[in-house]
Amino acid sequence: MTPASEIRPLHFLQKDELEERLRALGQPAYRAGQILDWAYGRDKRVESWEGMTNLPAALRSALAESHPISLPEVVTVSGSKDTTRKLLLRLRDGELIETVLIPASPALYGEESDRRTLCVSSQVGCAYGCKFCASGLDGWKRHLTADEIVGQVLLAEKISGERINNLVFMGMGEPMANYDNWLRAVSILNAPWGVGLGARKMTVSTSGLVPRIRDLADQPLQIRLAISLHGASDEVRGQIMPVNKKHPVEELMEACSYYCERKKQMITFEYILIEGVNDAPGEARLLAERARGLRAKINLIPYNTVDGLPWKRPSEDVQEEFLSILLGRGIAATIRREKGHDIDAACGQLRRRMSAG
Repeated sequence: MTPASEIRPLHFLQKDELEERLRALGQPAYRAGQILDWAYGRDKRVESWEGMTNLPAALRSALAESHPISLPEVVTVSGSKDTTRKLLLRLRDGELIETVLIPASPALYGEESDRRTLCVSSQVGCAYGCKFCASGLDGWKRHLTADEIVGQVLLAEKISGERINNLVFMGMGEPMANYDNWLRAVSILNAPWGVGLGARKMTVSTSGLVPRIRDLADQPLQIRLAISLHGASDEVRGQIMPVNKKHPVEELMEACSYYCERKKQMITFEYILIEGVNDAPGEARLLAERARGLRAKINLIPYNTVDGLPWKRPSEDVQEEFLSILLGRGIAATIRREKGHDIDAACGQLRRRMSAG
């Protein structure tokens, strides 16, 4: 029997790790290619070892014990095929997470596109306690493993019947706090033997974990970076984002500058507009200064109401005034007109409702 400490789900493994395991079993290296084709091939994606019919039965049995295929269970799917859909998934320990599928719709930063975007979760809950977010209302439970992150993509493609060509790690949790699992998942999603999605088709959002931003800057993969800023000053950001106490705005801007220098690519500031909190003209002017220094884009997001939280979205007039200040200062900025308001699309809402029920 395989010790519990050595059991790793198939979708957790890198190709070289699978090859090493096969060598230990006296199998030729080419078996790894066969297995990975069954796991990730567009016309296969089997969900059991029994489905890998060109492998010896004894090998399938041995690998099923040490490397089970364990995709999350789909609990509910909200929405319809031509609109934003939210998937509520149950993990093998019973915990619930969410992932959101946005098919052939306006892309993440506002322009029309044929992108089919998946918003992926990286943790069960969140420990960072942003005051406006549903994900952390029930606290943090655990990190997702790399296979649980990859599994969200596989399930979304199965349910939609289409290839996901844009990933945003902006679901439940803080990806940078689960850096090792997240980076492993990204490498599997990017690999030609895996899902095969280009790194530039992936965007990771962080609330501002400065050391990890610097780590990511030193990685060769050209992952795109978005900063959940939501306040251009310490006074404003500190009211709604506890992480700002550890990594104030100036320190965060220095890390962003380092990232831009290393990657030679533009970053994006995400900015949720909250009535009476961060929507004043003065904050817009300061935000423009921050963005100009980094040549960053700004994605304005009117607040999506969360049950149990007091925040509201500003009027459309206030939203447009905020945007006009940014545009008037030469900043690339758009307002993301939030979809999925009627299906609890703010991350964490559907999970909380299911748990409460």
